[in-house]
Amino acid sequence: QVQLVESGGGLVQAGGSLRLSCTASGMLFSINAMGWYRQAPGKQRELVASITDGGMTNYADSVKGRFTISRNTAKNTVYLQMNSLKPEDTAVYYCNAATIWGDSWGQGTQVTVSS
Repeated sequence: QVQLVESGGGLVQAGGSLRLSCTASGMLFSINAMGWYRQAPGKQRELVASITDGGMTNYADSVKGRFTISRNTAKNTVYLQMNSLKPEDTAVYYCNAATIWGDSWGQGTQVTVSS
């Protein structure tokens, strides 16, 4: 099993920045990729960004050029740097690990962007 702990959410004004962190523990060898998803009220959970074990990244069109996913392998941590935040980025952000046994999820962290 893989456990994920997120941090870094909060309230920020439009145009501001936040950095989310997700630290993984447990059976780390089983992880193929990690990513960030978000879910706004009344909407489905959607992929924001992901990074594979080989370092390939993928972004939702809505965040390209504004968000950057990265990782520190030594710290078992994945980051999401969010710049030029918009009110429509407001959501609960969830860390995800795609493992050989299926998906593991963090508890979620709230990001609120005020206009």
